[in-house]
Amino acid sequence: MKFLPQSLAPLLAALVLAGCATAPAIDTATLVATPVAFKENAQNPQWTQVRPAEARDRGTWWRAFADPALDALVDRATQQNTSIAEAAARLAQARALLRSSESDRALQAGIGAGAARQAGAGTTNGSTPSTLLNANLNLSYEVDLFGKLARATDAAGLDAQARAALLQSTRLLVQADVAQTYLSLRALDAERALVRETLDAYRGTVELTQSRFRAGDVAELDVVRVQTEVAATESEALALDRRRATLEHALAVLVGDTASSFSLDRADWHTALPVIPAGVPATVLTRRPDVAAAQSSLLAAQARVGVAQAAWFPSVSLTAAGGFASPDLGDVFKWSARAWGVGALLSMPLLDGGRREAGIQAASAQLDGATAQYRGQVLLAFQEVEDQLAALRLLEQQAQAQDRAVASASRATVLSDARYRNGRVSQLDLLDARRSELSNRRQALNVRSAQYQATVMLVRALGGGWDSVKL
Repeated sequence: MKFLPQSLAPLLAALVLAGCATAPAIDTATLVATPVAFKENAQNPQWTQVRPAEARDRGTWWRAFADPALDALVDRATQQNTSIAEAAARLAQARALLRSSESDRALQAGIGAGAARQAGAGTTNGSTPSTLLNANLNLSYEVDLFGKLARATDAAGLDAQARAALLQSTRLLVQADVAQTYLSLRALDAERALVRETLDAYRGTVELTQSRFRAGDVAELDVVRVQTEVAATESEALALDRRRATLEHALAVLVGDTASSFSLDRADWHTALPVIPAGVPATVLTRRPDVAAAQSSLLAAQARVGVAQAAWFPSVSLTAAGGFASPDLGDVFKWSARAWGVGALLSMPLLDGGRREAGIQAASAQLDGATAQYRGQVLLAFQEVEDQLAALRLLEQQAQAQDRAVASASRATVLSDARYRNGRVSQLDLLDARRSELSNRRQALNVRSAQYQATVMLVRALGGGWDSVKL
């Protein structure tokens, strides 16, 4: 039996190990155990029993709130927001890199022309200088024996998919931010109206108290007390004005406008509050673009492990060149001046000081990181859905309790005002009643605002698409 020369042993070993140049397949479904149902959904069955009255397109989920002003703002943000434009540019870059990777697997062709003047050993005329003119066509092609180029292309394609998902995630985030900021501003408008209504009531009490003071029915202390309440309430109204200006400026940035030229008129808060069926947890993994991006990044990292492993294997390049060469410019393109050549190059690394092994280790570490990132993104997705389901369930109960508190506080104010006018209770009793009513009404507005905020956050946690029914 004849044995292969020792110098061919590395090549044989590389060929035998060629099938190992692929990282172990990762089943993303096994990385996180998907629950059968959301825990908060089980505690509140109405979320699974809701029947949609109208199907909503995934791209226009905000229209479920039935607010034309909100629709216009989200549409502007989708077109003009700088974060969305930046994400779109990154997607375009990733797609360009994909096309560049695909070109490495294609036939390469080029033309060239040149002139050289030389003399000395190895030349036809010896020490006499001569000029050689040439024009040629060059062809080259790398044979992808072990799939290194294919895996690199796959990784670039998965990167592009991840960027596309991140663009969708950015678009959803911006749309949710616009909705939340707008709804906060409308809630603030309602609170400002309430505070100013209370301020008008305090001013009426000041006039009544001053009249009674001039008549000698009350002391000056009563006048000072109610004047203090007026000043304090005016201060609260101005603080709300300041908060509204800040929200308006934030909204300007979200829609891609300057804060100096953007304004949103005050309006009553009539936005509808939709009910969002959460569905089953498994749908979250297919609907959330950030989870899809993490999955694509994980698969791209897996492909790059194969690319790093394939760096140890031989590479084969095929080349061909044809053209003309002549010392005289007039004879360059004559048939007698033709020249051609074909070649094949086989190259394989033997020693590289550990560079390729380090590349494999780096790619494997990147894969481990991408795996952990994907798992963390899935866990975060489930947490965010559970958080908002719990918030909506508890806020609904809180709103009912707060409505009862508002009704009681309003009745107490009416009774205290009537008794004060008849001189049957002190001014302190009336002021306490009004403070309590104002506090409870503002708290009710805060709870209502929190319901809208939690609804938008649930939309975002679910990935932006659902069928909804309005309350």
